[in-house]
Order: sequence, then C-alpha cells, then structure tokens
Amino acid sequence: MHKQIYVNLPCKDLPASKAFFEALGYAFNPQFTNDKGASLILGDNLFAMLLAEDFAKTFTSKAFVDPKTATTGWVCLSCESREEVDTLVAKARAAGGHIPSEPQDYGFMYGHGFEDLDGHHWELVHMSGMPPQA
Repeated sequence: MHKQIYVNLPCKDLPASKAFFEALGYAFNPQFTNDKGASLILGDNLFAMLLAEDFAKTFTSKAFVDPKTATTGWVCLSCESREEVDTLVAKARAAGGHIPSEPQDYGFMYGHGFEDLDGHHWELVHMSGMPPQA
C-alpha cells in the first residue's frame, strides 16, 4: 500500500497561500519549497504541494477550473478533537479564508471546513465513534 500522500493544488499567489497556511499553524518542508512550489506539511507522511499556477500547468494538459466556482474534489483531514476542528476553521476565517457552511454534527462525527484563498475546499473532521448500524 501507499506510504505517503501528496495533494497538488495550483495557487494564483503562492506567497499569499503560504502565509495563509502559516497563519493556521502549518509549516513547510524547506527541501521542497521554492518560488514555484511549497510542500505544506499536514502530518506524518501527509503533504499538500501548493504550486504556482504557471508551474502547475507544466504537469497537465488539462485546463484548470476555478475552485471558487467549481468543485472537482476536496481535501478532508482528521482532527484530534472538535476543538481542533473549530480552532482551525476560526484561524482560516481570520486569515482570509471563506467558510462555506455551518458545522455538521452527526454524533459520532463532527465536521466543519473552509476554503483557502484560491477556493480549494478543506474539510476537517473529528471521529468520536462509529456510525449507528443501518
């Protein structure tokens, strides 16, 4: 099975995107960070590569959609607690992120999310149990 994950996200303003995620408390791996891309450390072996849009275009022949108006997917991260979910959403809001919906509480799972400066959707969840049997 896989040992690491790298989610690649194009960014219109890489320095602004880096500052946004630093405001949320995240760090970058300097070995894989330069003016074209930044390796955002999300956890052990979990990374998002924030790529300057012109550089990101060198990896695909497909057109990019505007994540502020279209969804092709989203990043979902687990959190240790409901408080961690709420704290990260509050930090995202304070750093200029958009909060597209209210928190969702399913009893066994609590989730909330934000959109970063480019409109990429980040969902945060805390699992406190298992879903009820169907």
